Amino acid sequence: MSTATIRTRRYMSNRLLCRKQMVCDVLHPGLASVSKKEIREKLAVMYKTTPDVVFVFGFRTNFGGGKSTGFALIYDTLDHAKKFEPKHRLGRHGLYEKKKMTRKQRKERKNRMKKE
Repeated sequence: MSTATIRTRRYMSNRLLCRKQMVCDVLHPGLASVSKKEIREKLAVMYKTTPDVVFVFGFRTNFGGGKSTGFALIYDTLDHAKKFEPKHRLGRHGLYEKKKMTRKQRKERKNRMKKE
């Protein structure tokens, strides 16, 4: 683990989507930007949960470095995360696999649908 410190602000408990959401400020002076995996692990320890229900995204490093700001979502359970989280973010966690279909198959399927 690096010497980065994480501060959260604009914390909100979203009961409707069964999650906690917040803006994360990561202070990392003298370092390049911190990996999302590391941020997830530190947030999981801060909020007494497991890293698999923590989703972090949208991090922007300030000009000159030293500070990054992004967004974090902490779901109550993994089932709630799978239900409400977008597919592309689930894919980044390895929780969703997109069906592979070749271009030709898509075109043939489209044309079959037109005939009906």
